[in-house]
Amino acid sequence: MSDQGASPTPSAPPPPPTGRPPKVGIRGRASAPFDSSNLEATDMPELEYFVAAGPRGYPPLAEYLDIWDVDMMRGRDQSNKIEHHTNLYQSDNLIVRRGQEFTVKITFNRPYKPNQDKFAVEFVIGSSPQYSKGTYIPVFPTRERQSTWEGRITHTNDNVVTMAITPLANSIVGKYHMYIAVQTPFGIRRTKRDNSRDLYILFNPWVAEDAVFLDDEAERQECVMNEMGIIYHGSYDDVSERNWNYGQFNYGVLEACLYIMDRSEMPLTNRGDPIKVTRKASAMLNARDDDGVLVGNWTGDYTYGVAPTSWTGSTDILLGYASSKMPVCYAQCWVFAAVFNSFLRCLGIPSRVVTNYYSAHDNDGNLKMDIILNDNGSIDRKRTKDSIWNYHCWNECYMSRPDLLPGFGGWQVVDATPQETSDGMYRCGPASVLAIKHGQICFPFDAPFVFAEVNSDVVFYARKNDGTMEPVKLNQTHVGRMILTKAAGSEGCRDLIDQYKFPEGSPEERTVLAKAEEFGCRREKSSPPEADVEVVLPNLEISVGDDLELSVEFSNCSDQKRTVEAYVSGNVVYYTGVSSNEFLFKTPTVTIQAKKSVRELITVQSKDYMDHLVEQANLHFIVTGKIKETGRIVTAMKIIALHNPKLTVELIGSAKVNEEMMATVQFTNPFSFNLEEVYLRMEGAGVMEPKSRYYSLIPGGSSLTWTEMFSPQRTGKTRVIATLDCSALRQVSGQASITINP
Repeated sequence: MSDQGASPTPSAPPPPPTGRPPKVGIRGRASAPFDSSNLEATDMPELEYFVAAGPRGYPPLAEYLDIWDVDMMRGRDQSNKIEHHTNLYQSDNLIVRRGQEFTVKITFNRPYKPNQDKFAVEFVIGSSPQYSKGTYIPVFPTRERQSTWEGRITHTNDNVVTMAITPLANSIVGKYHMYIAVQTPFGIRRTKRDNSRDLYILFNPWVAEDAVFLDDEAERQECVMNEMGIIYHGSYDDVSERNWNYGQFNYGVLEACLYIMDRSEMPLTNRGDPIKVTRKASAMLNARDDDGVLVGNWTGDYTYGVAPTSWTGSTDILLGYASSKMPVCYAQCWVFAAVFNSFLRCLGIPSRVVTNYYSAHDNDGNLKMDIILNDNGSIDRKRTKDSIWNYHCWNECYMSRPDLLPGFGGWQVVDATPQETSDGMYRCGPASVLAIKHGQICFPFDAPFVFAEVNSDVVFYARKNDGTMEPVKLNQTHVGRMILTKAAGSEGCRDLIDQYKFPEGSPEERTVLAKAEEFGCRREKSSPPEADVEVVLPNLEISVGDDLELSVEFSNCSDQKRTVEAYVSGNVVYYTGVSSNEFLFKTPTVTIQAKKSVRELITVQSKDYMDHLVEQANLHFIVTGKIKETGRIVTAMKIIALHNPKLTVELIGSAKVNEEMMATVQFTNPFSFNLEEVYLRMEGAGVMEPKSRYYSLIPGGSSLTWTEMFSPQRTGKTRVIATLDCSALRQVSGQASITINP
């Protein structure tokens, strides 16, 4: 019997492939790959004929103008780099800023004849240059024929022509290849590709037409040209400083910054827009979802990398990422901000690192930091999820915002620390600082998150036995106490808090908060009655390893006796506000007579907390309690940042350019126990490249001396900074200032 015409037998489909799916190409969607690499380039042909070859081949071009030499005028002491403020870059190539004229000298085989000879200076970026995309730009020397970039001849001398070129103020930022092309009746003759003729074009805060124009020379010098920064940390009432070498002019750093944009596959056509560049970079500086520059780590275990507190500058990080093509381990908020600052300043975008003290990290999308109390007034740590960072560092960068309403340009918040996702990636900003101050949190990008960081309320809830919660105390001034950055032109600090919000309790502040609520921010509406007993914790300056006495003051503001059943808790915390270990828990009952004060003295010995310390040595004391007579809740919180020992850095020598000097780092272990696996780092902007040293053991009470020779490379005032780091002792540093003479 024939099987012809029989129905096919159904079967199970093959199992889907396992593993990560392959990257989908562009076939069927675009005729050519998107140009997203600055490193890839297509060489322009040396000869490009207009006509087909005859029987005897192409005609000779010997009688026409030919190019003998091109002088990019790229020396550090020549006018191009000096006038463009790029003479500090350690690069042999020409580096200029867009929107500003630069000059090149072209030597021909004979004198140039304007009426007869035709030539152009061509600039090419990327692998598929196109005139319409701004990736192929011919620049002509005559007024009759101009392109998007302006060109003019400023001087001729025999066979040498000096040509001035002005890139557009919105040109693509990156590395260009330059050719000289001579047009003949038969075709175009070009110079060969020569790496010495490559040039970099950067953002230009000195030119009004550029989107990053900053009309303040002192701020430009600080936020673009200054390499040696100060980053603030510690606590609100005990501020500490961390020196950092941004190193934006160091050899290889500019190439590394361009590689970061290449690695992100950012289209070249977007790289002239500072809004798009900073938003993409805020994602690329962390490695959470795109194999970016830095791996964040807050665990305290840094076995497979460098502890965040050990870094002294950005150079090793950026060069390490560019050479290994792998994320660098490890970073916390100030490292993300410092390296991001180097990236921005290197490309010419004015930027600064700012530190927000008591920075809210809200877990449920409102303007409340919820602290849950048990019915007896003690903290319910299992249900308290929100955290208040002792401090948090982010960046501000300066640019116009044509995508917003007029007036909201200027300083913008960008943050590379991976906290929350934005459009599916861990990034933040740019968010207008002025928009945050005025409650315009509907403006892009991520303004609600930044607004909450500086404006959240701390709400204490009492959790009843039946699970219900009642707000019992509201603190509207704890979060966003102070926002510090380095002051322009000095080593002092500047408080920017008035740039972010109006004074607490002012009519303007109430208007702003009401406007933010219109855009979806939820606040605590209730006003719990104030307790008539105040609790105050003292300010203390304590070194690591010291005992301390905590004097808790209870003040009775009423006309009657009050009894407080108090809970005093001491915790070792990370600087993110996350608790590590509780080392103190006391439950005193305090009786206070009317209009009187009582001090409860609590002694804490070093042995109670030393074994629990994490890297930034913060002790967090919280006092809560219930007034027996009224049932009201009293609370007080205090962060005490323990002070670490210091390194002593001494510089010996003539302090002249290219003359050898000696740097000596000294340290004494002040503890009775040994320090093991100790790493030291040292560097100085313009004087010393990053150096490191490892010691397997520093016995208790013993000292070490580390000496390095160095030769300063340029004049000016700078600092040599050093750090010491090991698992038992983090964040030990020292620095020495020096002025280098010619």
